[in-house]
Amino acid sequence: MKLSRLAASLLLAGALLTGCASSATERPLIVVSTNILGDVVSNLVGDDVEVLTLMRPGADPHSFEISASEAARVRSADLVVSNGLGLEEGLQQHLDAAADAGVAAFVAGDVVDVLPYTSTDAGGADDPHFWTDPAQTIAVVDALVPVLEGVDGVDAAAIAARAADYREALEALDADMTTAFAAIPEARRALVTNHHVFGYLAERFGFRVVGAVIPGGTTLAAPSASDLADLVSAIDEAGVRTIFAESSQPDRLMKALAEEADVDVTVTELFTESLTDATGGAPDYLTMMRVNTERIATGLSP
Repeated sequence: MKLSRLAASLLLAGALLTGCASSATERPLIVVSTNILGDVVSNLVGDDVEVLTLMRPGADPHSFEISASEAARVRSADLVVSNGLGLEEGLQQHLDAAADAGVAAFVAGDVVDVLPYTSTDAGGADDPHFWTDPAQTIAVVDALVPVLEGVDGVDAAAIAARAADYREALEALDADMTTAFAAIPEARRALVTNHHVFGYLAERFGFRVVGAVIPGGTTLAAPSASDLADLVSAIDEAGVRTIFAESSQPDRLMKALAEEADVDVTVTELFTESLTDATGGAPDYLTMMRVNTERIATGLSP
């Protein structure tokens, strides 16, 4: 009997110690909507914080969905980081539910210099694709860092140090993009894509957005025959020889458009709204932007 009581006491003590250790080592939880922002946040917080990125590699940010267990974690997070500006159409109800539950939130779209869509089909709506201009991403980092430093349980000094390093990398990216695009003759700086996503890049680096196969500001829309006919005319007038398709969208329409334009047009894939997994061509934001820069510069150069 005495041995049984002793064993029970030891088991209870072990359980209490285990519970205390688990509680002491539990990391803060930051939930991030898109994988592009998830990469940015991960670079700032390191391993001291658990980062749950809801959007899978290669997914469409306008329409991806999450599980019930993920939705519950959104509502219990220490901080929710989202893009905003209408990008996360399929996720907004969960972001709203977290806000109603009192979860702290950071919306990147609230701290950038917002541009309207270049497409008249979008009805003057705000363009959410700010990350195509690295200067806008720098603005997001500058605003996000103090918010991250205020999360309970984080090492503010470590975040500040990582932020300084990451900001330096973003500034180097910005300088390299400026140099690469400056080498493209101004007359050839015309972008045609399958979705309006390059408004910020165009504004920053002096490109013209000739058009997009998908009208408006969302991949949930579909082009009409007249949309395609108008775009063919615009391509002919601009003398475009390379058009760009997003990695997250099928390029069948782009290839059909290239054939319809009756000119020697190349369809080049870009990574725009989503990162890839570790084996793909755009596993992180910096790589994605450098790959896109090289492909745009190569495609539009004489």
